[in-house]
Amino acid sequence: MGDKFKLPGRYGAGEKSVWVEYIQLAAEYKPAVNLGQGFPDYHAPEHVTKALANVTTGENPLLNQYTRGFGHPRLVQNLAKLYSPLIGRELDPINEILVTSGAYEALFSAILGHVDEGDEVIVIEPFFDCYEFMIKSAGGVPKFIALKPKPSEGEMTSADWVLDDKELASLFSTRTKMLILNTPHNPVGKVFTAQELQTLADLCKKHNVLCISDEVYEWMVYKPHKHIRIATLPGMWERTITIGSAGKTFSVTGWKTGWAYGPANLMKNLQVVHQNCVYTCCTPIQEAVARSFEFELARYNSPECYFFSLAEELISKRDYLVKVLRENGFNPTIPDGGYFVMADWTKLGKNLFRVIYNLIIQHNS
Repeated sequence: MGDKFKLPGRYGAGEKSVWVEYIQLAAEYKPAVNLGQGFPDYHAPEHVTKALANVTTGENPLLNQYTRGFGHPRLVQNLAKLYSPLIGRELDPINEILVTSGAYEALFSAILGHVDEGDEVIVIEPFFDCYEFMIKSAGGVPKFIALKPKPSEGEMTSADWVLDDKELASLFSTRTKMLILNTPHNPVGKVFTAQELQTLADLCKKHNVLCISDEVYEWMVYKPHKHIRIATLPGMWERTITIGSAGKTFSVTGWKTGWAYGPANLMKNLQVVHQNCVYTCCTPIQEAVARSFEFELARYNSPECYFFSLAEELISKRDYLVKVLRENGFNPTIPDGGYFVMADWTKLGKNLFRVIYNLIIQHNS
């Protein structure tokens, strides 16, 4: 009887995510610090949190009820205002933007909305762990290619981690449906260059492949590097779905609000998955995010704009963490974007992962 109700094979063995295990440890065993998950320990801008408070207690009762399923009107309009000049085309807020329950759901809807049984999806390693699970859930076959460090005498930066062009080209075939790109990259911190993006774009066009561009760290790019949206490259708009995150943009990851934008014919497929899975997202949070965008768009060309000040605030934190890691025997890669530092710990022992786990338990026993 038990076998009849087991987890379907497409979901694998159903192991706990490493995030589930270590978040629980960090919560249970103080003063353990969770340095692994992508969320800050500082406050969001005051205008952002005040916007939510004002929405929930304001005079309009409808802002606490269901809103448009594919995105609260005020929010999609402001997303169109933000991204239209950045991508060099006028975004249709109704047909080309979808608001999702975090960028996580945008990924899920994009993958489930396009990948069929046996379709191959190219994934760049290392990667956000849900990519593989979502691909397999859709019946797809993940094909992996690793970013590898170039030989370096001095300090290593995320720009030193590159793809092998020949290996990359060999993965594309008639079975390839999709490429998942993450820039700035989690966890390497790599900001893909124009040349690197062009190589990916040329292969996508040659083999008629869809590109899912996960750009949730788009505002966390450290000077002199610049974030380039692959959808802006010639011939890529019509085959690219770009994903963003309010949680990462405004440092409110617990709000779980994201979005995807792209051509209407592709977004239609995401809408089908979304309406039958989530249906609609939290109205007051969408309204608060919309107001937050309006606030920042009004000061977009000033250094105070959070879209630009966020990266400036993070640089000193990045440099301090790199320094501490080096002093303690790690060999860190200095990230050009995002808020992760990837560090080589092999000099410290073969089983550091389990050593840390055991130390947390022992310290609190």
